[in-house]
Amino acid sequence: MKLAIMQPYFLPYIGYWQLMNAVDKYVIYDDVNFMKRGWINRNRILMNGKAKIINIQMYGASQNKLINEVELLGDKKHNKKLLRTLESCYKKAPYFSSAYPIVEKIINKEEQKLIGYLEYSIKQICEYLSINTELIVSSTINKNNDLKGQDKILEICKILGVDEYYNAIGGQELYSYEDFESQNIKLKFLKTERINYKQFNDEFVPNLSIIDLMMFNSKEDIKKMLEQYELL
Repeated sequence: MKLAIMQPYFLPYIGYWQLMNAVDKYVIYDDVNFMKRGWINRNRILMNGKAKIINIQMYGASQNKLINEVELLGDKKHNKKLLRTLESCYKKAPYFSSAYPIVEKIINKEEQKLIGYLEYSIKQICEYLSINTELIVSSTINKNNDLKGQDKILEICKILGVDEYYNAIGGQELYSYEDFESQNIKLKFLKTERINYKQFNDEFVPNLSIIDLMMFNSKEDIKKMLEQYELL
């Protein structure tokens, strides 16, 4: 059984979905500390040919809180403004009519907790892209929460009966092939290949939110992109 574990991010880039699609079970890591200036509550879209940051408004967010302790502000005016921005940026994109209703449904989701909102958004995108991986929220797993880093990951793997553990390429320095092998688990890192597609007539801007891919590409083409990676 193949497993991946990642913090929940706000409508993340293609690599996040590649990792999820490559495994049998995917743990949404919600009982670790919230990271400011990361991608948990924000992402980038295309505006006038350049990357533009969009975000979720939160209440009392702090690195001293776990992700599942952070609450949303629930500002409907902010959400309406965000949707107007997305419509303005992408209304002439070829797949706007099919992608925008999904994004609109996510943005308008009324949810008090950040983790509930992000879990909902992940499930909506999975449904749109026909990603059928089983999703598990880490706080629902009965484990030793005093463990940190690799040790906590290994315990989750042991509890779930994992044979292979996949991680994003950025975590290579955090995990040891030998330590995983000692637990009879194969450790692999997923490296996204270079993915280009037409964005209006401007120079291509890479690594934007999945929103951008959905606006400019068919579901069938995105499914092919989900397979464009290398395992190390």
